[in-house]
Amino acid sequence: MPVEDILSSRGRVRILRILAEIGELNISEIARRAGLNYATTNRHLEALEGSGLVRHKRFGRIRIFRLDEENPRVRLVKSLFESW
Repeated sequence: MPVEDILSSRGRVRILRILAEIGELNISEIARRAGLNYATTNRHLEALEGSGLVRHKRFGRIRIFRLDEENPRVRLVKSLFESW
């Protein structure tokens, strides 16, 4: 996914910022903190996972999301948020 698509969405930027600050969260907590509904949050997380910025792990039915620290672009995104 091009950077324009990722950064043109307020929801995606909010989710990235939240995960950069907090670390790992489930989708309901991400939605609450971002002020988005569950379906919208899920759609944004799927797009972010598709771009390789976010990963999830499963604990039964619960998915825990976090930034993919192995992706060099994640380091750049985190640096952007820290300097802002």
